[in-house]
Amino acid sequence: MSDKQTEQKISAMKEGGAVLSLVLKELVDMAIPGVSLLEIEARAQKRIKEAGMKPSFSTVADYKWATCLCINDVIVHGIPSEYRVKEGDVLTIDIGLIHKTYHTDTAWTKVIRAPGSTYETPKRVEKFLQVGLDALTEATKQARNGNRVGHISKVIQDIVEGSGYGIAKSLVGHGVGTTLHEPPQIPGYLKGSIEKTPPLTTGMTIAIEVIYTMGNPAMIYLDDGWSIATRDHSLSSVFEHTVAITDGDPVILTPLLSAKG
Repeated sequence: MSDKQTEQKISAMKEGGAVLSLVLKELVDMAIPGVSLLEIEARAQKRIKEAGMKPSFSTVADYKWATCLCINDVIVHGIPSEYRVKEGDVLTIDIGLIHKTYHTDTAWTKVIRAPGSTYETPKRVEKFLQVGLDALTEATKQARNGNRVGHISKVIQDIVEGSGYGIAKSLVGHGVGTTLHEPPQIPGYLKGSIEKTPPLTTGMTIAIEVIYTMGNPAMIYLDDGWSIATRDHSLSSVFEHTVAITDGDPVILTPLLSAKG
């Protein structure tokens, strides 16, 4: 890919990522007690269409939704349903869109609470979610020309496992661009030496995902054929950025915006 093509790709993904971040913020803010997962999905579809863009996840074979909505012990690929969220639920919203043929992908986890509620999130849950955000923040800093995938993986593993949590090792981040899932895989743990992991070079765009569990990371598929949950029913969470690698600092294409809750 020429320098001009790379510039055009990153520019388009920056535009798409800005819209995606706004959509994600709206979905996070609307997720209050009594709202159904299908209502969140409908809002996502509506906002993406209004922006003149398309949902990324609908490009996955047999997946017809714009979002993956994961409650409590569901780690990834939770399908929208009639379930109405309750105060204290832990909800992960994972969403992607296509703009000018390029995909961006992002995810955020929140605790459900009513506006003005006196509900206090348990300290152990607050800590759990903060560790995921910290891991994503620090891992993103490693997305630099000259580094390798293993630099990202090691930071995630050190922070998550160092805090006593589990990493869902068969679920990974990925390259992202003209398709939703591209090489290289971006694991949340380091297997072997950093030097043997793929290099990171200017122009690459990747989705860095912190996919982790409060308890044992062993997983099971649920009956819907999509949702993957923790075997021990412990809480799970995902935080994700799409990031561009440049000659300088990493460029976060899906910046996290201030969100209620």
